[in-house]
Amino acid sequence: MAWYRLAYRPIILQDLAGLEPTLAQRLLDKTKWLASNVDNLRHEPLAPDLAGLFKYAVDDWRIFYSLDRDEHLVDIHHISTRTALNS
Repeated sequence: MAWYRLAYRPIILQDLAGLEPTLAQRLLDKTKWLASNVDNLRHEPLAPDLAGLFKYAVDDWRIFYSLDRDEHLVDIHHISTRTALNS
């Protein structure tokens, strides 16, 4: 099993800024879990026109990410609540 590195887009700081510290840490821990379980997960595209972007649900939150299997990299693009996405 290959190890994957994590990269966070700058927007992630804004995504987590107003959260309770325990929730922010839980979401960051889940990104680490994603990186350590890439080969065990089924990664389905977010939308047909966004073939390289995936999402992972954590309760009412969504982690949007992409994978670079050649570089063994999980790139975290955005973390948001499901309700924020629908408004």
